[in-house]
Amino acid sequence: MLKYTIKRIFLALLTLWIIITITFCLMHAIPGDPFSKEKQIAPEIMANLEAKYGLDKPLSQQYLIYMKNLLHGDFGTSYKYANRSVNSLIKSGFPISLEVGAVACVFGIAVGLVFGVISGVNRGRLPDYLVIILSILCVSVPAFVFASLFQYAFAAKLRWFPVAGWKGPAYMVLPCLALGLRLIAHVARMMRTSMLDVLGQDYIRTARAKGVAPVKIIFGHALKNSLIPVITYFGPMLAYIVTGSLVVEQIFA
Repeated sequence: MLKYTIKRIFLALLTLWIIITITFCLMHAIPGDPFSKEKQIAPEIMANLEAKYGLDKPLSQQYLIYMKNLLHGDFGTSYKYANRSVNSLIKSGFPISLEVGAVACVFGIAVGLVFGVISGVNRGRLPDYLVIILSILCVSVPAFVFASLFQYAFAAKLRWFPVAGWKGPAYMVLPCLALGLRLIAHVARMMRTSMLDVLGQDYIRTARAKGVAPVKIIFGHALKNSLIPVITYFGPMLAYIVTGSLVVEQIFA
């Protein structure tokens, strides 16, 4: 077990290093620079800017400095916001992202599990078809589209919730709902497939033959084993929340 854990940690670190290196190379391969996008800058000023941010050094030296700073948790200085570090920008915005993401995860998992169980138990019936249609819709439409629609319908027209901002629980409803719909779809589909597989096992048929109540079969036997594939989805789910919430947060300011 210890050997397997060490191996997985090593592979994770290796993968992270490869991604960081590829990202670094791609960013330097893009034509242009971060300072001359909007207007021309005098060569003397450009030279000073490059010296300030270390862009005048050889690429190999920049890479070593970049990796050293990463190991110390230093993400450098922002090119967009003057005299502000990337760490301070993350620190100011991450708590909100974490709060929105956590609420969206809880909402998506809870509703997705319920829908998945309903769909699996009612295979081939109307509730099953409704859950399948809802899942396809939520997976096909991006979160930022739902965010814009919710903002227009529930905030601008019906005025049930605030349009934008961050001043209380009411401001969390629409962004969390927009982020949670895709999670509902994925969790519901996985839970449905897993539930159908478990309900077809021999021990479930034995329980039915003994006269065990259907509710006890579902919640006492099938549900626990059906959760195993859903648990493996937690990692990609967190990645989606962290990356997807950035766009939704911009929409709701």
